[in-house]
Amino acid sequence: MKKLINNPTAVVDEMLEGFIMAHSGYVRQLENKRAVVSALPVRKGKVGVVCGGGSGHKPAFIGMIGKGLADGVPVGNIFASPPPDPILEVTRAVDGGAGVIYLYGNYAGDCMNFDMAAEMAAMEGIRVETVRVTDDVASASKSEEEKRRGIAGDFLVFKAAGAAADKGCDLDEVVRITQKANASTRTMGVALSPCSVPQTRKPSFELGEDEMEIGLGIHGEPGVERGKIRPADEVADALLDRIFADMPVNKGDKVVVLVNGLGSTPYLELYIMFRRTAQVLAERGISIHRSYVGEYVTSLEMGGCSISLMKVDDELAEMIDHPADCPMFVQM
Repeated sequence: MKKLINNPTAVVDEMLEGFIMAHSGYVRQLENKRAVVSALPVRKGKVGVVCGGGSGHKPAFIGMIGKGLADGVPVGNIFASPPPDPILEVTRAVDGGAGVIYLYGNYAGDCMNFDMAAEMAAMEGIRVETVRVTDDVASASKSEEEKRRGIAGDFLVFKAAGAAADKGCDLDEVVRITQKANASTRTMGVALSPCSVPQTRKPSFELGEDEMEIGLGIHGEPGVERGKIRPADEVADALLDRIFADMPVNKGDKVVVLVNGLGSTPYLELYIMFRRTAQVLAERGISIHRSYVGEYVTSLEMGGCSISLMKVDDELAEMIDHPADCPMFVQM
């Protein structure tokens, strides 16, 4: 599988070098080059927002650094958690005296390393609280929601957390709002083709030319249903049916919609998927408060997309609407 890279073992560091060059008005690197923080001065009394995970999901996670979203991101290798050292360095750098919240998808490596960093921060007198994103409906049953993975819903949960912190909420309130956002978000995805990590350039999984897989994870984790590829409307219906079965959304409710590309799906196709999503919601009497279509949490060059719904009340709608300015997008 073809890639525009140099040394496969240097892709993350070279990507970071290019990212910092391109977005120096937004971000800066710390002494540990895998620790990236906002170029803005630390705001005293503001809760620090740290999100992160492995590389290969651009624009997540470093693309989310900026006003109204994340203050810093520790960067891991491709599809691998960052180690505790850059997490701790970012924590120190973004602490404004009001504590720090850690946000990441619910994966074993991230849980272990961020927890270790939180313990080390506590020994230095920095209070850290954690919210793990668990939006992936396919990854565990409803009775075991705490075991679910975090996928594209990361963006919506991080958006709510960043807004709460930017508005001046204290750490306990930021945690409450973030947990509420996570509990109100569900995602289902479909894969059409695999990705390949730079070191191997081999497909991460195999799909026939006429096959798709529903529920496959952003690192290539197995899904819940494999079959012949179907028209876009049928695929959107299948994803939405699973979301509605897991999180009832009723007539009169408001939702935020995210149609997220996984890395190589054209915007043409993403908007066709959004079209059907909007039709289904209208048929059910559910209003769309805000919509996002594009690449937010990718999986290298994987083909396919996901649909996320966040059911919002006035409080969550306010967090989603709060202005944000970061390399991945600007929302006024």
